[in-house]
Amino acid sequence: MQAGFQVLKRRSAVDSEWVKKFATIPVANISDSMSRLNSGGAQLRPLHAGGVLCGPALTVKSRPGDNLMTHMALNLAVEGDVIVVDAGGDLTNAIVGERMLAYCVAKKFAGVIIYGAVRDYGWIRQQRFPVYACGVTHQGPYKDGPGEINTPLSLGGMVVHPGDLIVGDEDGVLCIPQANVADVHVKAAAKYEFESSTFAAIGQKDNDAAGYRAKLEKLGCFFEE
Repeated sequence: MQAGFQVLKRRSAVDSEWVKKFATIPVANISDSMSRLNSGGAQLRPLHAGGVLCGPALTVKSRPGDNLMTHMALNLAVEGDVIVVDAGGDLTNAIVGERMLAYCVAKKFAGVIIYGAVRDYGWIRQQRFPVYACGVTHQGPYKDGPGEINTPLSLGGMVVHPGDLIVGDEDGVLCIPQANVADVHVKAAAKYEFESSTFAAIGQKDNDAAGYRAKLEKLGCFFEE
């Protein structure tokens, strides 16, 4: 086995039942239920026309500006997969564009995350196929390698293992480890239900003025009377 240049098999992936369940919960509620530590960071922004991203990760580690392994990943992914590419966050060369993404749509993949750049933004922003990236450039990629498929990644501090659940919406993306999906879903669903139930009462009372004043006074804040 050659570290840095290898294609591995994905040993497991999150079950489809969790994909369906998490697809209806806002990313913000999920993030709050995971101590806000599993996000892909503000660099990864949604570039598509809108819609939820949810599915198991197929991971790709590539040299910045090179998409050889990303092309190989297109041949390994199955319907419902999210192709997650760590291209080092570099914005010099685009890793994917319209043609590769059209292939993803035809194969019914769930979406693509590029920790790097993409191109053909005009096409991407008209589609509902989920695409998240750090930026846009017209410069195309190289195809020389090296790289890895189905090894752990870290995207801006978000650790992704092959088969983990990736969820994204207009606020960004996050990763839920396979072993934690059941526990996270209980907490996230409860938070979503609670917050949804409070909207009808918003504005009918103050914004917990007494509670916030007490906290500020405890922290030493001065209030002019």
